[in-house]
Amino acid sequence: MTDDKQQPEGAPEEGAPQGDEEFIAAEGPDVETSLTDADQAFLNGEGDLPDGTPRQARDGAPKPGDEHLADLKRVTAEYANYRRRTERERDAIKDRATGDAARAILPVLDDLDRAEAHGDLAEGGPLTAIAQKLRGAVAKLGITPYGEKGEPFDPHQHDAIFQRESPDVQQPTVSDVVERGYRIGDTTLRVAKVVVDTPSGS
Repeated sequence: MTDDKQQPEGAPEEGAPQGDEEFIAAEGPDVETSLTDADQAFLNGEGDLPDGTPRQARDGAPKPGDEHLADLKRVTAEYANYRRRTERERDAIKDRATGDAARAILPVLDDLDRAEAHGDLAEGGPLTAIAQKLRGAVAKLGITPYGEKGEPFDPHQHDAIFQRESPDVQQPTVSDVVERGYRIGDTTLRVAKVVVDTPSGS
C-alpha cells in the first residue's frame, strides 16, 4: 500500500514555474544586447556602413528625391521652350495675317505719297485729314515704311528700277524713291522701288 497522494487533475506539478516565473521560463532570460563599435559609429554619422560599404559611396548615390527634382527641372525647361516657340509662332501668324490685309491698301498709300509730292496734301487741304488718319491706322498695325533718298543701296531691301553713274557718290546710293517699301515686324511686305546713283567708272 502506497501513501503517494494523488494530485488533483489540472494542478501544477511540484516545482513547475508559476505566474511571472512561467512567462520568464517560456521567453527565456533577458539578454542585454549591445551595439558593436561599427554600428555605433554608423549611427553617429561616422565610419563605413555595417556591411562594409564605404559611407562616401552611400552618400554619393542618387536619392529618389534627386531623381524627381531632375525630372521636374527637365519638364519645366521643356514647357518654357514650348511656350516661347508657341509665342513666336503666334506672332508670326499675326504678322502674316496683318501683312496680307495691309498689302491691299499699299496702293492707296502710294497714291497719298504721290499726292503729297504734288502738294495736294498741304496743310488744310481736303485730303490732309484723310491721309493722316489712314497713315495713323497703318502705324497702329505695326506697319512701317522705309526707303529714303540718300540712304545706301541694299539689294535685299531695295529694287533698283534704274541706275546711273554719278561723281557725287562713293558707293551705290538711293537718289530717288519711286515706291516706298513697307515692313511689319521682321517681315518685309514690299521692297522699296528706287533709283540708284553709282560711283563713276564702277
